[in-house]
Amino acid sequence: MSVYLVINIFIVLIPLLLSFEKNVLFYKKIRNVFISIFIVGIIFLIWDVIATGKGDWSFNPEYTGNIKIFGLPLEEILFFITVPYSILFIFESLTFYIKQKTFEFNRKYFLIAFLILFFAALLNTDKNYTSTVLFICSVLFLLSAFYDLKVYTSGISILTILISFIPFFIVNYILTSLPVVEYNHDAIIGSRILTIPVEDFFYSFAMISGWIIIYNLLKERQESKF
Repeated sequence: MSVYLVINIFIVLIPLLLSFEKNVLFYKKIRNVFISIFIVGIIFLIWDVIATGKGDWSFNPEYTGNIKIFGLPLEEILFFITVPYSILFIFESLTFYIKQKTFEFNRKYFLIAFLILFFAALLNTDKNYTSTVLFICSVLFLLSAFYDLKVYTSGISILTILISFIPFFIVNYILTSLPVVEYNHDAIIGSRILTIPVEDFFYSFAMISGWIIIYNLLKERQESKF
């Protein structure tokens, strides 16, 4: 069993075991969970395949298995299932146990965030990973400025993102310190927190936001039918 597979198992183990817990009843939301995982996962997996092919990052065969799909280790694809499953479990748990707090919507702040991230992406077009992840984050804030995505004004969504950064930091530290994942120096600006490229924090932020946005849209659509 590869190190990367073991990491995947540990990521999803507790949420999986608690999916039948009587209060949250996460297993009953599994349809929306997997639709969200699929939609966001397809986008990021396509990027992953392209970036791996271009050499922006690579996977150390010492820590991955022999099965590859479109140039990606099987464990990397599983990562796009185990991580969002766990994140959305956190989201639903917080939804049950914590009272929702909604922050005032202010389009100006979203547009400022969009402009900062967009121009930062333009300034780093020679760094593939840096520019791409900043551009994706800028698009999220631009959409949030004109559509009520209910992620950056929702206390539970914000708390989910913040809490998720704790296991993210631990897992990413393991992945980048062994390293399971190796980054091309030409694709990143080179700034790291311990061994984690700063781009990974934006990457995680974008993915978590995407999962919550899609999941919420599906949930609202389902509830509106009743």
